[in-house]
Amino acid sequence: MGEVRLTTEGAADRSTTLSRRSAGFAVWYLRVVTFINLLSAVWVSFGQDIKRHNVDDFFTPYLLTAGFASGVFTMFLAITMRRRKRAAWIMNSVIGWLFLLLFAFAMAVDESVRRYAQNWVSLALTAAFVAALVLGKREFYARGDRSNPKLATAVAAGGLLVCSLLAALLVTATNTAHDGYRADFLDRWRYGVMRLVSLVPNDSRIHGIHTPGWVNVTINVLSTLLLLAVLYAAFRSRRAVDPLSEEDEEQLRTLLGKHGDRDSLGYFSLRREKSAIWSPTRKAAVTYRVVGGVSLASGDPIGDPEAWPGAIDPWLAEAREHGWIPAVMGASEEGGTIYARHGLNALELGDEAIVEIDEFTLEGRAMRTVRQAYNRVKRAGYTVRIRRHEDIPAEEMDQLLERADDWRDGATERGFSMALGRLGDPGDGRCVMLECSDGEGELRAVLSFVPWGPKGLSLDLMRRDRDAENGLMEFMVIELLQRAKEIGITQVSLNFAMFRSVFERGSKLGAGPVLRLWRSLLSFFSRWWQIESLYRANAKYRPIWEPRFMLFEKSADLLRIGIASARAEGFLEAPGLPKWLHRRHLGSKR
Repeated sequence: MGEVRLTTEGAADRSTTLSRRSAGFAVWYLRVVTFINLLSAVWVSFGQDIKRHNVDDFFTPYLLTAGFASGVFTMFLAITMRRRKRAAWIMNSVIGWLFLLLFAFAMAVDESVRRYAQNWVSLALTAAFVAALVLGKREFYARGDRSNPKLATAVAAGGLLVCSLLAALLVTATNTAHDGYRADFLDRWRYGVMRLVSLVPNDSRIHGIHTPGWVNVTINVLSTLLLLAVLYAAFRSRRAVDPLSEEDEEQLRTLLGKHGDRDSLGYFSLRREKSAIWSPTRKAAVTYRVVGGVSLASGDPIGDPEAWPGAIDPWLAEAREHGWIPAVMGASEEGGTIYARHGLNALELGDEAIVEIDEFTLEGRAMRTVRQAYNRVKRAGYTVRIRRHEDIPAEEMDQLLERADDWRDGATERGFSMALGRLGDPGDGRCVMLECSDGEGELRAVLSFVPWGPKGLSLDLMRRDRDAENGLMEFMVIELLQRAKEIGITQVSLNFAMFRSVFERGSKLGAGPVLRLWRSLLSFFSRWWQIESLYRANAKYRPIWEPRFMLFEKSADLLRIGIASARAEGFLEAPGLPKWLHRRHLGSKR
């Protein structure tokens, strides 16, 4: 199926070869200007030549002002134009037309300006850029958040006030002027404001003010940071998406009741921080969350596979309409194939460990180590209780929640694609809880599993007392596998092993040097991220390995997708924001 493009009005594909090439020219023009601006910031003589042309009877092409700040500005515009932001197109069009009219007027009225060939070149390049914007207008369809203009205005006003006061304090602390006039604080504050907006090149013309060079550099850095903050606020993608409503959740549960056995991750679509987009028949849905400009879906679409394309199409269309990068984490081979038909590329992330109850046994030499660990914990007096959540009295559930929260590793609740993000919710009564107690009856660990169709479970949460016996989690999993018939279970999905095939193939005889190097790197990073240990922990149950895939549009987006995924899973937090400003997740209770 071909790519679906939307304009800001939501119309279907109206792009042409000319409009796409024109939009591409505009983006590359800004990239080249960015490179020259940044080059002039480090190549002093080159930058001075450009600046001299800007103040004499010469012109330079659109936004080529030579310097780090202007380079950052044009780089930001290039990035936002590449993401097809409508606001960026409007800004470039307004400024571009003003520059073009100014150039044309100067060339028409001043003969001395027409004498220089570089002025004609500048005029031609600016005209070409403006023409590319006009011809490529329909390609810039991505809408930003409606609150962006107000937010950008507030950031500009508040940031200018704060930065100018800081600049005034710096000037006050370092002023060494001795020209007979003593500048008061208002003068120093005005100087800081003028330098922040780049209207004062130096302090040599200002009476009563003389500052060291590093002060001016610091103020310039503040100016650049303020500019970036304003641009980010003006061009940011729409963030707020509608979380799952009660109606959405009810319909998703209905679909899971009919098709929930197709995907072991299906139940995790009920995370209430996610949004759902439906097929026209409402027989299928894609659940996703927008993080850092990435529309991040997880697992396969929910519902009838024949209706999946009807949900994938509007999800991709919405992502393009708002300038989001579409990505899918943890899709199965079946789901990945359907996503790939919609223009996404697949990358194998790793494998999911699935244990078939009828095939699991502790017998045999291969299971000797696991069997010994299981027997050791059992001899120590540990026991496991298995219950559905709906069978646990409210008072006992509150105690389990309290202990599980005490055992949590860190303040952040982790998980997105393979975690429910809540425990003890009345709507999750079919989830299964394993409670492990020591010989004295003291609770030492809990495991929680979500339903995978009528006869399967998927691991959701693992919490344990750090002072408990080693091998406790393995003991609990084996207890579940051995007693699965008590709750009518035939298959269990355990942890996801990222890059599992690399560890398995890389350790075999005949593995190539690239594979060995890749395995060594992953083993090194496993010291912090437990990549290899998760694989080893799952492999001991001798599971069936089911591959899971990441889907994406462009390789250039992989870094942003990786960061967004890490943020969604709870491994990274948005930098620079205090805790109370972070977006809060919905609570586990309705």
